[in-house]
This record gives sequence, C-alpha cells and structure tokens, in this order.
Amino acid sequence: MNDERARLFVALELPVGVRSALASWRDQALRDLSGVRPVADESLHVTLCFLGWVAVEQLDAVAQACAVVDGAPVVRLRVGRGIWLPSRRPRVLAVELEDVGGRLAAVQSALSDVLVAGGWYEPEQRPFLPHVTVARVGRGARLPRRGSEVGEVDQDGELEFTGSTVTLFRSRLSPAGSRYEGLASVQLA
Repeated sequence: MNDERARLFVALELPVGVRSALASWRDQALRDLSGVRPVADESLHVTLCFLGWVAVEQLDAVAQACAVVDGAPVVRLRVGRGIWLPSRRPRVLAVELEDVGGRLAAVQSALSDVLVAGGWYEPEQRPFLPHVTVARVGRGARLPRRGSEVGEVDQDGELEFTGSTVTLFRSRLSPAGSRYEGLASVQLA
C-alpha cells in the first residue's frame, strides 16, 4: 500500500500581464522591508481551496471533482489594494481582488462543496477573500506597524481582467520556497 501524500490546492490562474503588474507593485512595496520573501512571479495565483496533504491515490478523483466548474462562466476581477494577512501577526503580503459580478465566489463555492463531499477539503471558518499572495513574511521580519496602509496596486483603477483557468496544483516544499506543479486544469466558458 502506498502512503505517499501530496500537498494540494486549487487555484485560478492569472494572465501573464496581471502577474507582471502585481510583481512590479510587490517589488516596490518590499523595497524598504527586510525578511519578506517575494513569491515567484510565475507562481502568483488566486487560491480557491487549499486541501493540504492528500494521498496520491486520490489525485485522479480530486481532479475529476474539480471538473464541477468546467464550463462555468469566466470570472471578472479588479485589482484592489495591498493588505497584510492576517491583520495580527501577518504571514503574507497580498493584493485584494474585487469579484466583479460574484462569479469567482460561485466557482469557489462549487469547488468547496464537491471537495468537502469527497473528504479532501475542510473549508475555512472565515468568508472567502479573493486575493493574490505576493510575498511571505519570514521569521524576524521587520514590518510596518499594524494598521499601516500598503497602498493601492492599481492607481488608475483600471486593472481589470478575466480569469478562465482553474488548476489543481501540487505544492512541493523546499528551503528555497514552494514549487507549484499543475496536475489538471478546467476551463471556464
């Protein structure tokens, strides 16, 4: 019997131009901070459901379950402001996203329901907050005092985009940071 496990999450992939804009903003925001590690540009995404450790024998079943959103309408998102999460003792710097029309919330809810039913996911108690993690806070990091503004990412309020690919990722942990491997993707219509 194989007891190998994989660390999994389901995410909405971001267009290259959006990842580039977020990375540029992040680099500016981190300029005067120490102990905060940027997330690799190609790894920027919107986590919909973090499953954690799942037996590798279950990978196909999890991927099939994610097909519940196949053909769902594409989502429209607008880039918001930078925020520290959680607000007390932050572990990440993130960028809020506005879910224009509520379609991302519907996709996340459908995924959550099917993954809970399969026994692979335990939903968080707090409401879903669409965001992109752009940096991780290391031990001993020196952060701005609590409640300080990180700033608007999109000064003109025009960075709006559509998302159409939902992917089941495997996260491989290493001292240099996590590496994400796409296992299966579903296209929104």
